[in-house]
Amino acid sequence: MADRRPIPVYLSLEEAAETMSVSVKTIRRWIAAGTLPAYRCGKRAIRIRVEDLEATPRKIPSARW
Repeated sequence: MADRRPIPVYLSLEEAAETMSVSVKTIRRWIAAGTLPAYRCGKRAIRIRVEDLEATPRKIPSARW
């Protein structure tokens, strides 16, 4: 049997917003800015891969006193 890749998990905008503790409007902003890749499924549904969502946050450098 050949090695099989796991099927990617996709979230709706609402689920992605809840996962990241932000608003749906913020998720839409990230998509529009190109920060978060999104995929259209059908005519209206937009889905986001969990892997892409996990890669979106950036570490903030610590302040040095």
